[in-house]
Amino acid sequence: MKKFLGFLFVLMLALFSVACSGDNDSNAGNEEGKSAKSSEEAGDKEITIAIDQNFITLDPHNAGDTVSIFGIRSMYEGLVSFDENMEIVPALAESYEISDDALTYTFKLREDVTFHDGEPFNAEAVKVNFDRIMDDANNLSAKRSLQFVDSLEVINDNEVAFKLNEPFSAMINKFAMVPMISPKAIEEGTKYVEGNPVGTGTFKFVEWKQGTILEVEKNEDYWGGDQTNVAKVIFSPVPENGSRVAMLKTGEADFVYPMPQQNVKEFENSDDVTIDESPSTIARYVSINTFKDPYSDLKVRQAMNHAVDKEAYLQVVKDGFGHVLDSTMSSETQYYSKQEPYEFDIEKAKALLKEAGYEDGFEAEIWGNTSSETIKGMEFIKQQLAQVNIDVTIKSMEEGTLSDEIYTPEKPEDAKVQMWYVSWSPSSGDADGATRGLFSSEYFPPNGANTAYFDNDQVTNWIKEANATADTKKQEEIYTDLQRTVYSEAPWIFLATDINLAGRSNNLEGVYVAPDGSVNISKAQVK
Repeated sequence: MKKFLGFLFVLMLALFSVACSGDNDSNAGNEEGKSAKSSEEAGDKEITIAIDQNFITLDPHNAGDTVSIFGIRSMYEGLVSFDENMEIVPALAESYEISDDALTYTFKLREDVTFHDGEPFNAEAVKVNFDRIMDDANNLSAKRSLQFVDSLEVINDNEVAFKLNEPFSAMINKFAMVPMISPKAIEEGTKYVEGNPVGTGTFKFVEWKQGTILEVEKNEDYWGGDQTNVAKVIFSPVPENGSRVAMLKTGEADFVYPMPQQNVKEFENSDDVTIDESPSTIARYVSINTFKDPYSDLKVRQAMNHAVDKEAYLQVVKDGFGHVLDSTMSSETQYYSKQEPYEFDIEKAKALLKEAGYEDGFEAEIWGNTSSETIKGMEFIKQQLAQVNIDVTIKSMEEGTLSDEIYTPEKPEDAKVQMWYVSWSPSSGDADGATRGLFSSEYFPPNGANTAYFDNDQVTNWIKEANATADTKKQEEIYTDLQRTVYSEAPWIFLATDINLAGRSNNLEGVYVAPDGSVNISKAQVK
């Protein structure tokens, strides 16, 4: 009977989702306003991009969330960068060389590049950025990307060499994660940098109204020439799905990401809007605090995985757009290794809970941000776990507040989080980015994103071994063992991997979503 009621709830939730997806359709009939908006934007080349979360920081050396990272990338560049497929390409360095012992990375810098404030980009600017990152007093997250760098040598005005203290296979990808800030801005101090970006990118900073919009404008003096015909871009955080869709329909937004899955069919025959689908490295899961009871018990965590129907999750929360998360990372990520997913089995889940001493269940709390999809996802988890007598309370918080609650505790025993409905994508584009910060015992908050407080010495050592070898076959073997071990120990409720969905006006080209879920505007073109 309980199983039937659970199925009935899932069905009702799915129907409710469809019914609510058009709750802003009253705005969709404003064709006159839409036409006027499109005409106006085609003339002054301004675009609005509606996203589902707020930016947390604009400090390029201290950003950890994907939204802040892609906002930063619109204005900043590193020595190297990522292309549309997350492959490394030259940026502020026109070329680089890696020594035979993999301990020295030498970069030849582009000449005649200036920051947005007119300051020259050169070897000394690289050194100023390196010094800021490596200063322990600044406590910047970018230091994790450069943790294997022992020193920086300025060879001449246009050449630098980074010396590593040990080989690190993912090092070149980490350099792409370190944008260069104007030395003059760095002199102003961290508070200034956090709210006044000064980079070298195709767009430069205009205004950031925290909690509302980020506005950037075209850098007319960009070193790479005329990359875009867009004069101004406004990033507008809009957590509610229906509101973002309405903005795309009326022309108030030119690009929407993420595009709510349940609204895709509305645009199948649209002459004005195109839905872009692309593969994703985004993994969605519920992080379980393994340091706290009862979650410290492996049987409890495995029971929670068996209690959640992943296929139903895909239909109810993702409207079929996605795949079951059958490892600790997406199949689009380097060295992915498929695991046997946890079978949906209520009786097995109950048996495991009984063995762990929780036959009658327990009370639990799940945290998440305020986006529509997150709230729907948490409601789904609550319903599923109720089938095995786990009574879940949902706590939804604005992204900045949530980040503070998650990452500020100094010790595991200080952490209040029990479960966190979240996603992760390796913005560095490598397997290290999908493992080290999440599963190494050296990366508990505030040092990293191991918010499950997963503690396995073998896994921590494997991560170090994989990074220390240049043998790709050996790396693959290590990451295969690592994924199998972590998946079996269930520090997460493994849910799904995304298919990236974005909606854009047909007069907009060159804006795309990379596999890590970051929006790139560097070559935006309004037709």
